[in-house]
Amino acid sequence: QVQLVESGGGLVQAGDSLRLSCAASGRTFRAYIVGWFRQAPGKEREFVASLNWDGLSTDYVDSVKGRFAISRDNAKSTVYLQMNSLKPEDTAVYYCAAQSPKSYNSFRAQSAYDYWGQGTQVTVSS
Repeated sequence: QVQLVESGGGLVQAGDSLRLSCAASGRTFRAYIVGWFRQAPGKEREFVASLNWDGLSTDYVDSVKGRFAISRDNAKSTVYLQMNSLKPEDTAVYYCAAQSPKSYNSFRAQSAYDYWGQGTQVTVSS
């Protein structure tokens, strides 16, 4: 069982930066693929970024490439999402998620993720 708790959200202006953190419990967390998703008002939740267990393989949605960076510190059981050059369209609730090793893993499919955090609000004003 893994529990995820996000933090670091807030209200910022366009062009600012924020770093989200996701603290995980569970001894096997270091073996999990981790991801960030977001849900804007009136829209479906969408994939943002993901990272495999060793931190060497990443995937990003096109709209955040070059601006966001996902990373993890397995010693601290924490995942980060560094968000730079924020835009008003980045406004959303951001969720951290983790998926256990399986015969088939997916970086982007929400259904592949086994554990979810409660979300943290990010609001970017213009």
